[in-house]
Amino acid sequence: MATISSLGVGSNLDLGGLLAKIKSNEQAPLIALEKQQRSYTSRLSAYGQINSALSALQTAAAALAKPALFQGVKASSTATDVLTATALSTAAVGSYAVNVTQLAQAQSLAAAGVASTTTAIGAGAATTVTLDFGTISGGTLGADGKYTGATFTADATRAATSITIDASNNTLAGIRDAINGSATMGVTASIINDGSATPNRLVLTSKLTGEKSSMRIAVTGDATVSGLLANDPAATQNLQQTAAAKNANLTVDGIAITSASNTVAGAIQDVTMTVAKVGASTLSVQKDSASVQSAISTFVTAYNSLQSVANRLTAFDATSKSGAVLIGDSTLRNIQVRIRSALNTAQVPDSSGLATLSQIGVSFQKDGTLAIDSAKLTTALGSQLSGVANLFSGSAGVGGYGTQMSSLVSGFTDTTNGTLTAATKGINTTLTSLAKQYTATSDRIDTTIARYKAQFTQLDGLMSSMNQTSAYLTQQFTNLNPK
Repeated sequence: MATISSLGVGSNLDLGGLLAKIKSNEQAPLIALEKQQRSYTSRLSAYGQINSALSALQTAAAALAKPALFQGVKASSTATDVLTATALSTAAVGSYAVNVTQLAQAQSLAAAGVASTTTAIGAGAATTVTLDFGTISGGTLGADGKYTGATFTADATRAATSITIDASNNTLAGIRDAINGSATMGVTASIINDGSATPNRLVLTSKLTGEKSSMRIAVTGDATVSGLLANDPAATQNLQQTAAAKNANLTVDGIAITSASNTVAGAIQDVTMTVAKVGASTLSVQKDSASVQSAISTFVTAYNSLQSVANRLTAFDATSKSGAVLIGDSTLRNIQVRIRSALNTAQVPDSSGLATLSQIGVSFQKDGTLAIDSAKLTTALGSQLSGVANLFSGSAGVGGYGTQMSSLVSGFTDTTNGTLTAATKGINTTLTSLAKQYTATSDRIDTTIARYKAQFTQLDGLMSSMNQTSAYLTQQFTNLNPK
């Protein structure tokens, strides 16, 4: 049989076109399956969008379910450049006149200048430098930064710390690094260049502020190192005080307060003040209704976002007479009905009498969304905060819109038994089944087309052979009967 290079060449018939039409007809079930797959995939994506919106609503509801949200206290200052403050939830509401007269300060001491930071100081013999902290009292401070007639009382709560200076580090830079390398020294060392003939001066600054953080330095060993660093405010002083150790001084409602640092805790119970400048301020401690208002606003926004997503996924286009992917979907409709029903159900009120959202200015609109009457909500938060707390977080863990809504939505989105999860699993099961059907149908079509192609190829070859035989016989007859 003749070899056919292209289907239809041997028979001069459009067998290729015929095979293509057969294949197109056979593929009709595949097109239907693809359409179903697209439809279910779109529903799966839509459920994902609903799940995301529900998760945001659940998070917002859970925030309102926490009693601590309504117990917050906020401290505010009329002069934030003078002081700022934070308050615990147990702080008492009130207003306080605060006058800051002095800021806490860390002591700084400067050594005499040396020409080079890398030249050896002393002979390199092992020398012990011991530093302790305490309070300088009495005496006078001269213009040279040194005390006369003062006494030094060590702080018994802080142990003295020592470092060793020897031939390995007896330069100004080496002493600086040895001090900074000590985890317990309690000071920071730096080198300042003052521009003189011997410009390099070692500066020691206490890491803590307050009068009890004044430094005393004792040196045993090399006399040159001792002459540079030894400093006792009540005796020999080789260092110049460039900044005195000071406490923060202030008054609260006329009562004098002293603090070793600029962070003042305990002067007002459960309130921590941070002073930054000398001056006066009024400190107000109030219930933090702003955080509650923000949480309610977030909840309303989350609910309206869910409504927006649901409306978009269930919309009907009158022009094309087609509906969105979840139009008529019972799962979504059930979720919407249950959420709205929960928000319309009155709570058990406390002594405030607040039982519904509308009483605090949160109400449903004609389009199904929620809106906030800011003035009404602000009034409720200002005069009935405990009632608002009961409205959302309930009492002793029972009731409350926040608690109930968080639990309700969790039931929809639970990854094991959630309503939305069950619907999603159903769609995934259907998609898996459709994929198997598609594969089986595609294999059947391929087998059918392969069979037709084989038959057409055989027909093409047979027709080609017959045509060749016919042409040969015709030629022979012509030769036998020449004209």
